Amino acid sequence: MTAFGRAFALGVEEELIVVDGTTLAVSHTGVDVLEAMEVPAGTGSAHPDTYAALVEFASPVCATPEEGVRAVAALRARARATGASMIGAGIHPDGAFGDVVHVDEPRYHAIHDQLRGLLRRTPTCALHVHVGMPDPETAIHVYNGLREWLPLLQALAASSPFWHGSDSGLATSRAQLFRGYPRGDIPRAFASFDDFEESVGAVLAAGDLADYTFLWWDIRPHPRLGTVEIRAMDAQSSLRTVLGLVSLIHGLAQAAAGAPEPDGGWSPREALMESSFRAARDGLAATLRHDGALRPVREIARAAIERARPFAAGDGLDEVVRIVEHTGGGADRQRAAFARGGMRALLQLLAAETAADPFSTAT
Repeated sequence: MTAFGRAFALGVEEELIVVDGTTLAVSHTGVDVLEAMEVPAGTGSAHPDTYAALVEFASPVCATPEEGVRAVAALRARARATGASMIGAGIHPDGAFGDVVHVDEPRYHAIHDQLRGLLRRTPTCALHVHVGMPDPETAIHVYNGLREWLPLLQALAASSPFWHGSDSGLATSRAQLFRGYPRGDIPRAFASFDDFEESVGAVLAAGDLADYTFLWWDIRPHPRLGTVEIRAMDAQSSLRTVLGLVSLIHGLAQAAAGAPEPDGGWSPREALMESSFRAARDGLAATLRHDGALRPVREIARAAIERARPFAAGDGLDEVVRIVEHTGGGADRQRAAFARGGMRALLQLLAAETAADPFSTAT
C-alpha cells in the first residue's frame, strides 16, 4: 500500500541525545523524558529509538521548511519542560565505547539480534527529511536526482568530529559508524518504481527482513508515507542549521522533479560512496565528484543553492550560505570549542545550541 499524493509536503525528524543536566554525560533516560512529555494531537510526535539515551522528534506533515522546523523546536521545548537536557550531534563526543542501553521493544530487540556487537558501540543520531511525492514514478525520479546531492548534504551536516573523547579525524564519525550496519549505504539508481520494488523484495528475502524500513539507506523511497526520505545527515544542535538543510532539500527535490536524467546517466553507486567517504572525512573542506570532476564542497553548495532558490519558501537557504561562507558547520564549531576549553566547553556549546530556540521571542 502506498500513500503518494501530497506533492512536496514535508516531514522533519531528528534524534537527540539525552544528557545529565550537570555533567552532560550520556543519560539513558530517554523513555522517562518521553513519558513525561505532553504532545497535543497535530503537533508532531515524540518516540523512543533503538537506544534508551535517545529521543526522536517528528513534525506533523508541513507545507514549508519553517513550519516543519518550528514544530521540532516546540517538541524540544516540551522535552526541556520535563527537566531534560539534550544535545544534537551525530554521536555524543565523549560517550564511552559500550555505554549503551537498548529500548525494550520488539523492533529494537530484532535489530539488536541482527546487529549484535555493532549496536553496542555508542548511540548514533541522524536528521531525516521526508518530501512528499505526487506519485510513485515521480518519487523514483526525485530519488535518483537527490542521490547526486547526498555527499554534499553529508558534508554540510557533518557534526560528529569527536568519538569516545578524542578527535576522530573525521568531520562525521557517525556516518562511518553507520556504514558498519548492513544496508547502511547509498543504493543504486532505479529505472522505475517496479525496479525499486523488485530490488527491495530481493533484499528482504536475502536478509529475512520484515519490511523495507530495515533498509537503512542514505536515501530511500518510503511508499507507506508517500515520500522520499533523506537519511544521510548528522543530527544538529542548531535549529537554524536544520532549517537550512531542510530548505535546501525541499528546493532540490522540487528541482529534481522537473529535471531530465543527466546525459551521462545517474552517478554509479561506487562513485557516490567514495564521495560520501570524502564528505564524512573532510566536511566543508572536502572535494567531491560532481558533474564529472572533483570540485570543492563550497562550489557544489553554491550550485545547489542556485538550483534550489527558485523553489525556496522563506529565508532558510540563507543559513546554508552562512554555513558555507561564514560560520562553518557543526564539526568546525565543535573543534573550535574544544580548542578553547576542552571537552567541557564542547559539551556546553552543544547543550546551549540545542536549547536555543530561534523562533521564540524570548531568545
